[in-house]
Amino acid sequence: MTKNIFVVIVVVVVVLILVNVFPQDDIYNLKLEELKHKYALKDIPSTNHALLPALQKEFKTPQEVTETCLSCHTETHKEVMASSHWNWERVAYVEGRGITSAGKKNVMNNFCVGTSSNEQSCAKCHIGYGMSNDHFDFENARNVDCMVCHDNSEEYLKGASMAGYPDRTVNLSQVAQSVGSPTKSSCGSCHFFGGGGNNVKHGDLEVAQLSCSREVDVHMGANGMNMECVACHTAENHQILGKLYSVSPDNTNRATCEQCHTNTPHLSDVINRHGSKVSCQACHIPQYAKVNSTKMAWKWSDAGKLKDGKPYEEDDSLGNHSYMSIKGSFKWERNVTPDYVWFNGTASQYILGDSIQSVPVKMNTLYGSYQDRSSKIIPVKIHVGDQIYDKVYNRLIQPKLYGETDADSAFWEDFNWEEAAEAGMKRSGLPVSGQYGFVETVMYWPVNHMVSPKEQAVGCAECHTRENGRLAKLTDFYLPGRDRNKALDGVGLALFILTIIAVFSHALVRIVATIMKNKYEKQIINYDEDKPTE
Repeated sequence: MTKNIFVVIVVVVVVLILVNVFPQDDIYNLKLEELKHKYALKDIPSTNHALLPALQKEFKTPQEVTETCLSCHTETHKEVMASSHWNWERVAYVEGRGITSAGKKNVMNNFCVGTSSNEQSCAKCHIGYGMSNDHFDFENARNVDCMVCHDNSEEYLKGASMAGYPDRTVNLSQVAQSVGSPTKSSCGSCHFFGGGGNNVKHGDLEVAQLSCSREVDVHMGANGMNMECVACHTAENHQILGKLYSVSPDNTNRATCEQCHTNTPHLSDVINRHGSKVSCQACHIPQYAKVNSTKMAWKWSDAGKLKDGKPYEEDDSLGNHSYMSIKGSFKWERNVTPDYVWFNGTASQYILGDSIQSVPVKMNTLYGSYQDRSSKIIPVKIHVGDQIYDKVYNRLIQPKLYGETDADSAFWEDFNWEEAAEAGMKRSGLPVSGQYGFVETVMYWPVNHMVSPKEQAVGCAECHTRENGRLAKLTDFYLPGRDRNKALDGVGLALFILTIIAVFSHALVRIVATIMKNKYEKQIINYDEDKPTE
C-alpha cells in the first residue's frame, strides 16, 4: 500500500513537469482551419480582358496600353501616382529628423548604394516608363506602367537598363489582354531580384517561392495554401499594406501576422503569452534562404580588379558570384539561422548627405528594447560590407555606377572610383573633397517570409538554454533557463525545495496516517477476537 502511494506521487510530479516544459497544441485548431478554408477559395475574375473590344488591337508603345486602361479605369492613375511604388518616397515623422521625405530617391542601402545618377538601371523596378535621370515627370499619367503589376501572362518583362520600359520582345497586345489581380510572379519580378539578383537582398523572398513546397513557405507553397502576395498585402486605392523597413520609418500601414491569425492563435495560453514580447516570425521562421543562397556580405573595396584589362567574374561551388569586377567580393549563405533584435515597428535610414556618426555605419536602424512596451523580438538578416566615403566631409559617397559608354565617369564602365564619386555627388548636389576611402557598413533586414510548418517551429530549448541559444545576443532582459540571477534563482530554488518538501511531507503524513489506521484497525480486530463471550 505504501509503495503504491509513493509511485503515484512520483508519476503525478513527473507528469506535471512534462506538461509545463513541453506544452503541445491541440491537434485541431478551429481558428487555423477557418483561415485555411477562407484562403483556399480563390477569387474568380469578374472581367475577361481578352474579350474587351478596346484591347483588340496592336499596341506600338506601352503608353498606348496605359491610355487604353485609363479609358475604363478613368481615375486609377491618380491612386497609383499617390503611391510609394510610383513616387519612390514617403513623407513621415522620423526620430531626430522631424517630418522627412524618405525613399529610394534619397535613402542609401548596403547593396548597389542608391538610385541617384543610376536611374536608368534602377528603374527596372519602377512602375513607370522613361526614368532615365532625375527629370522624370511624376505627373505624367501616360508613363504609369499598369502591366508590370497586373500582367497574368507571365510574359511581361522590364528591359535591362531601359529606364523602366518593357523588353523589346514583349507582345504588348497579348499582355494587355491578360491582365488581372497581381500574382506572385508579377510582385516577384521586382521584390525577388532586388540588389542585382535572385534572393540577394531579403533572404526570405526569392524565385523558388513561385513553386515551392510548404516546408519552404507554408503560405506560398504549391502543396500548401499557395497564396498570392496580395492575400496578405492587400490594397485600398492602390495603397498596398506592408512596407519595407529599409526605406520606411514609421509604424503605420504594416502587414502583420496578427491581422489574420489574431493575438491568440494557439490553444496553449503559455505560447499565446509569448506574443506580448516575441513576434510570430521569431518562432515560425527557424531558417531563411532555404532554397537559394542569399548575399550576407558585400565588399565594394575589392571592386575594380581586371584581367588582361577586362572585367571578370568568379563563382562559388553553388554558382553564386563570389567576385565581380564591377561590384567587388561577396559572401553567400544558405539555410541561415536568423539573428534577433528588439523592434517596435519604427526605423531610421541613412539618407544621402548624412554625416557618419559611428562605424560600422548603420544603413538603417531598427528601434526597440525590452523596456519598450511596443517592442517584440523579431528575426533579421544582418548584411555587412563596406562602401566608399569622403574622408573630409565624413559621409558616404553616392557613386555613379551605371553608364552607357566609356568615358561616362561611371564606375561600371571606367573602373575609376574618383571620377565615379565626383560624377555621382555632382548629380546629388553635394561637394566632394577628392579624398576617399572605404568604411564598414551594416544593414538589417527583418525576415517575414518562408514560414515553416508548425512541426518545424523553434523549440523551447533553442532559446531557454545556457549555451548557444538563439537569443544569446539579447542580454537586456532575464530569460528563464538561460540567465542567472542569484536572488531570483535563490527564491525559485527555495520555492522548488519547499514544494518538494510539501509534496513529500504530505505523502509522509498520508503514509503514517495509513499505517496508524491499519494498526488501529488491527488492534480493534484483535480486541474483538480476544473479548470473552457471555
